[in-house]
Amino acid sequence: MELSSDRAVATVEMSQVKSKDEEPFKSDGDYESLPPHVSVTTHMTAGAVAGILEHTVMYPVDSVKTRMQSLQPDPNAQYKSVYEALKRIIRTEGVFRPLRGLNITMLGAGPAHALYFACYERAKSSLSDIIQSGGNSHIANGVAGSIATVLHDAVMNPAEVVKQRMQMYNSPYRGLLDCIRTVTHTEGVGAFYRSYSTQLTMNIPFQAVHFITYELMQEQLNPDRHYNPGSHIVSGAAAGAISAAVTTPLDVCKTLLNTQENVALNSMNISGHLTGMANAFRTVYRLGGPAAFFKGVQARVIYQMPSTAIAWSVYEFFKYFLTKQQLEQEARSGPL
Repeated sequence: MELSSDRAVATVEMSQVKSKDEEPFKSDGDYESLPPHVSVTTHMTAGAVAGILEHTVMYPVDSVKTRMQSLQPDPNAQYKSVYEALKRIIRTEGVFRPLRGLNITMLGAGPAHALYFACYERAKSSLSDIIQSGGNSHIANGVAGSIATVLHDAVMNPAEVVKQRMQMYNSPYRGLLDCIRTVTHTEGVGAFYRSYSTQLTMNIPFQAVHFITYELMQEQLNPDRHYNPGSHIVSGAAAGAISAAVTTPLDVCKTLLNTQENVALNSMNISGHLTGMANAFRTVYRLGGPAAFFKGVQARVIYQMPSTAIAWSVYEFFKYFLTKQQLEQEARSGPL
C-alpha cells in the first residue's frame, strides 16, 4: 500500500435536509465533503475497494519492478525499460504472465486496506483532537499512517512473499497453493514474515513522506479543502512518486528477503536463508554496490504514481457515495 488519507472537505450538514423531496446535498454536480463522523464500515468498505483497485490496475508494472530488482538476473530476464520488459515477457512467456500472482494480491489487499483505513481514520481523529483540537495536523496524519501501516503489513506481508516469488523469472511454482505449500514445507511459516521488519522500515517512512507531500500539494491545489477529484489525483500521484523514489533501497532489500534469489546468494556462498534487514543491506551492497539499491526505481515510480492516485480518488469517492446513501436514507425515514 503503500496509500492513504482522509481529505473530505466542505461540511454536509443535516440542516440542508428540509423535506423528503429536497436533495440532502446542494447539487448533484457538487461533491460535498463527509460529515465529521463516518462509520467504520464505510471506511473499511471504501478502503477495501481502493486497495484492490490500487494493486490490480498497475499489477503488470509491479511484476516488472520485481524482476528488475533481481540482483543477479538470468540473461533472459535483463530489461532496459518497463515497456521493453512488458513486451518481451508477453512475447516469450505469454500474455497472462505479467498477471501471475494477482490472485493472492487481491485476496490480501482487500482486508489489509480495509483494516488500514479504519485504523488510520480512528487514530488520525484521536491524535488531531489532542495535537490541534480537531484541526488538520501533519503530525497526526503521519503518526496515524504509521500506526495503520503496522496492521496493514501484518496482513499483507505473506501475500507479498507469495506474489513476488510467482513474479520472478522461471518461478518454479505451479500456482498459488503450490507456492504456499512449498514455502511452508521447505522454509517454515516464518518465511512469510522474514521481510516484515524491512517492510515496516520501508512503509513507515513511505507513509510519512506520502502524507507530508500530499498535504503540501493539497494546500497549493485545493486550499479551501473542497472535495475535488482532480486535486486528489494530482496530489496522490506526486506523493506516490516521491515516496517511491525515496524508499526504493528498502524495497530492493525487501524483494531479496522475499524471493531469496538462489543465484545471488550462492555467488556469496550464503547457505540456508537470508534473514534480517541488516544482512539484506550488506548483501545488496556486496553484490552491486550503491547502484544496486536503486534497481527497479523507474518501474517502482511508474507503478506508484497511478496506483496512489487511484487509491485516493477511489477511496474518497466511495466514502462520499456510501455516506450520501446513508444520509439520504436517514432523510427519507426521518420526520417530514
